[in-house]
Amino acid sequence: MGVNAVIKKNWIEVQKKHDVPVNAIGIKIDPKDQKTLKVWKEEGLDQFVKK
Repeated sequence: MGVNAVIKKNWIEVQKKHDVPVNAIGIKIDPKDQKTLKVWKEEGLDQFVKK
């Protein structure tokens, strides 16, 4: 089960503005939150981190 396309598109735009992993509303993902980080990585959002 993947993330809804609309949510993913929004999440990508939010992630482009941050240099750390963030959730779909722009809040930094806690490094201990492995479940969210796994989804973040599986959805390919790691390639949109602001450099």
